[in-house]
Amino acid sequence: MTAREPKLFGRKLPPMEAVSSLPDWKQADPAWIEKALAHALARPGGGWVAVDAARRITDRPRRYRIAGRDWVAWRDRGQAHLAPDACPHMGASLEGACNEQGKLVCPWHGLRLGPEGHADWQLTPTHDDGLLLWARLLDEETPTETPILPPRPPRFLDAVLRHEASCDTQDILANRLDPWHGAHYHPYSFGRLEVIEQLEDEITVRVVYRVAGPYGVEVDARFHCPDPRSIVMTILRGEGEGSVVETHATPIQPGRSAVVELTLASSDHPRFWSLAEPLAPLLRPLVRRAAQRLWVDDAAYAERRHRLRTTR
Repeated sequence: MTAREPKLFGRKLPPMEAVSSLPDWKQADPAWIEKALAHALARPGGGWVAVDAARRITDRPRRYRIAGRDWVAWRDRGQAHLAPDACPHMGASLEGACNEQGKLVCPWHGLRLGPEGHADWQLTPTHDDGLLLWARLLDEETPTETPILPPRPPRFLDAVLRHEASCDTQDILANRLDPWHGAHYHPYSFGRLEVIEQLEDEITVRVVYRVAGPYGVEVDARFHCPDPRSIVMTILRGEGEGSVVETHATPIQPGRSAVVELTLASSDHPRFWSLAEPLAPLLRPLVRRAAQRLWVDDAAYAERRHRLRTTR
């Protein structure tokens, strides 16, 4: 049994023919990847970007750089706010401000800033979906009332990773629109991968996820882009059917982006929930660690693509 022939357990999937018997390097067609990416980039985004995990936004102000500007996020009685991270008086950073009854008190001169704003300092529209905090910051897009969210399972164990990379948001999507690199570039996570359906702008793979050493589970997973900065993986068949991984690419500034990845692990096994729910605080860091390991490599892929694309 070689490293590329994992031992399977769990649900047995019905036979499915691969789209092609060609080697992966021939199947990974740059023209198809670029065409699928163009479809994604042409979709409406509503001006929304993913900021971070909703649970990371607390009463204590936290600074983020998004779309070339610095912002500060905080909560007031549970309500998340986002505003410029510069006091309108003399420009002090508000990350170090005190939060007094929902208002930020500037650490330099004590100006109190709250939801009512002050001159040009105003809150930006936000949306808290209970898992991610979103902000409507991209004025060049036709605005929508809320972000364009994909379907999510009704019951799940959630974990969120935020990882920065030296590339543009399109490079992050292009990485995930190339599933053929999975078993080659991430052999520690994927034992085998075959493309079983390839449409104009989405792709479905049969993949073996390694669980422990040579042991893995086989699933069918679909990748599609619901908006110009997101790619979603949905498990269609196999263990964890209905689970979703949302990968959102957030622009920090030209040549710099953040990956905000939400994993929603689901199952129809009662035993899964009897363990997952009470152990959620312990399991979330493990899920984040696995996602982080993948994104250390995938960020290098996206950064390499960015360098090749911008230096030709």
